[in-house]
Amino acid sequence: MSYAGTTTLSSKGQVVIPEEIRSRLGLQAGTQFVVIADRDVVIFKVLEPPSLKEFKGLTKRARRIAEETGLTRAEVDKAIVKTRQTK
Repeated sequence: MSYAGTTTLSSKGQVVIPEEIRSRLGLQAGTQFVVIADRDVVIFKVLEPPSLKEFKGLTKRARRIAEETGLTRAEVDKAIVKTRQTK
């Protein structure tokens, strides 16, 4: 089901999500979103952390792929350091 509302961009780049939409979707302060823009369309997608079961599955898959491609632990550590430095 879709919900629509209007809002305004503030001078600080902030957007208020209308109260009715926040209530219907259960959005609370601190909810994180990924923001996608394409031409004149902006989409806010709620970021939801995976459950512990899903996380274990993702980790298992990542380890299997790393083994299959010959990626070493040292290469992974180096990539992590590099990524953290760019933030």
